[in-house]
Amino acid sequence: MLHLVHGILVVALWYPLIGTERRLRLKQAWSEKLLNILGVHLQAQLQGLPPGSLLVANHVSWLDVYLINAAQPAAFVSKAEVRQWPVIGWLSARTDTIFLRRGSRGHARIINEEIGAILCRGHMVALFPEGTTTDGGSLLHFHGALLQPAIEAGRPIVPLALSYHDRNGRRSTAAAYVGETSLWQCLQSILAAGWLEGRVEACLPLTVEAAGGRKELAQQARQQIATRLMLGSNETGAAEPLQHAA
Repeated sequence: MLHLVHGILVVALWYPLIGTERRLRLKQAWSEKLLNILGVHLQAQLQGLPPGSLLVANHVSWLDVYLINAAQPAAFVSKAEVRQWPVIGWLSARTDTIFLRRGSRGHARIINEEIGAILCRGHMVALFPEGTTTDGGSLLHFHGALLQPAIEAGRPIVPLALSYHDRNGRRSTAAAYVGETSLWQCLQSILAAGWLEGRVEACLPLTVEAAGGRKELAQQARQQIATRLMLGSNETGAAEPLQHAA
C-alpha cells in the first residue's frame, strides 16, 4: 500500500512537469507496480505495433487502463463522468486522459483534433469502442464514430483483445466492473482472487485506406477481437445499461 501511495504522490507532484517520453516510461512502470500490488500478472503480445496507432480494446474493468499502460503506455479516451470517480478520476486527469463529453458535437471535433495530433506525433491513443463494460464473456456493439480521428489522420487502428484468467487458465470475472458493482467491491474481488493473469493481445492492424468507412473498421476490429477471445461474432442484443464505463 505504501508503494501505491508513493505512486499517487509522484503522479500528483512530478508527472505533469516532465517530458513526454519520460511520462510514458513512468506511467508504464507505475502501472506495472499497481498490477503487482493487486496480484495481476501481465501477459502481453504486442510485437510490432506501428507507432502512432489507435488502440481499440474490449472493455471489462477499470483495471483495463493499467493493463494496457503496463504493456504499451498510451493516452486514453474516456467519458467525462470518469473524471468524477474517486481516486481513479483524479489519477486519470493527470495521466494524459482525454475526457469526452458525450452528445456534444463541438466538443467531439476538438477531441478528434487532439487525438489526431497525438497519433501524428507517433504516440499511441487507446479507447474502448463498446462505450461500457461487460463481464468479458461477450462483446457489445463497437461505435465507429470513436475511430474518426485515426481515419482523418491516416493512422493504423490496432484491435486489442483483453481478458483475465485464473491460475488454471480459465477466464475469470474477478476483475469485471459491471452492473451495480461498486469500485470498492471490484477491488475486493480482485484481491480475493489472489492471482490473476491479465492478457493483452494485439490483432492485425487495420489500415484506413483499405476499409469502406468507420463503421466497417469498427466491425472489423470487433470481429478480430471476438475471434481472438473465442467469442461469438454476432453482436449481443439489448443489454442492461452498465454504469461503470471508462
